[in-house]
Amino acid sequence: MQRRTAIAAVALATASATVFAQAFPTKPITMIVPFPAGGLADIVGRPVADAMGRELGQPVIVENKGGAGGGIGMAQAAKAPADGYTILMALASYSVLPEADAIIGRSPMYSFQQLRPIARFTADPTVLAVRADAPWKTVKDFVEDAKKRPGAINYGSSGNYGTMHVPMEILAQSAGIKMTHVPFTGAAPAVVALLGGQIDAVSSGPATVLQHVKSGKLRVLAHWGHGKLDAMPDVPALKDAGYNAEYAQWSGLFVPANVPEPVVQRLRAAARAAGADTKVKEVIGNAGSPVMFQDTPDFEKYVQSDVRRMSEVVKKIGKVE
Repeated sequence: MQRRTAIAAVALATASATVFAQAFPTKPITMIVPFPAGGLADIVGRPVADAMGRELGQPVIVENKGGAGGGIGMAQAAKAPADGYTILMALASYSVLPEADAIIGRSPMYSFQQLRPIARFTADPTVLAVRADAPWKTVKDFVEDAKKRPGAINYGSSGNYGTMHVPMEILAQSAGIKMTHVPFTGAAPAVVALLGGQIDAVSSGPATVLQHVKSGKLRVLAHWGHGKLDAMPDVPALKDAGYNAEYAQWSGLFVPANVPEPVVQRLRAAARAAGADTKVKEVIGNAGSPVMFQDTPDFEKYVQSDVRRMSEVVKKIGKVE
């Protein structure tokens, strides 16, 4: 009798989950973008949200929740109800912040076990941008000046251990230089500060600075990837300039870890449709970040590898006050 009751309970739960998934979604979905408007996560998130909404038959509403290098928004998504109605468009700082919290000695804002990777949309090397009227014409000029004036050159970021902070620290370690870090709440405020002359440089995804490069306000000295960038083919890689500095600022979709599998599959299908959508490719590509889509299995492996690598990078950076 007990065994029959248990089997019946499992069958009922399975049937309920299937019915729920077939009905999902019955109301709007919130996409948390853990940075202010204007940064890479927002540039990617808005067209993806629009395309996913068309596929799902319900609007996907972007909610910008900046702060703590993306940690505040990622923590909100991690703690959201596991019903599929809250999704997250994260950046590469996802792989960094739990280890950074451990080094600082505070409770982690979220854990990797709380969020499940669904799809990657972009994976760009960050670029070193300065104002067009800056004295540095090449990355060699920049590094030589930093060596002559330790701490005099300051750079902005989206927050401690974020996607704009970590690559600059990688460069500093490789080149043997010291710069002054000025954290902001996101990429867009940091770029505004650069344009206004409050800071000297940023490391940012190409999409965040490309329009200002085209308008003649900013100059890009190098990038943290390999070979040539499609959006900036004349910009050299740091590795080609002699610096052992690599970093990719990816963007990807996550859900709370315990979202029912049938719902995950609905969201996964919608993400695939968004990744193949012509308008999404056009909007993100025009911003300087071509779509480099990965479906769930490949993205899960990518994230696991990135977490391992970034853990070692953060340990080298050490505690940041």
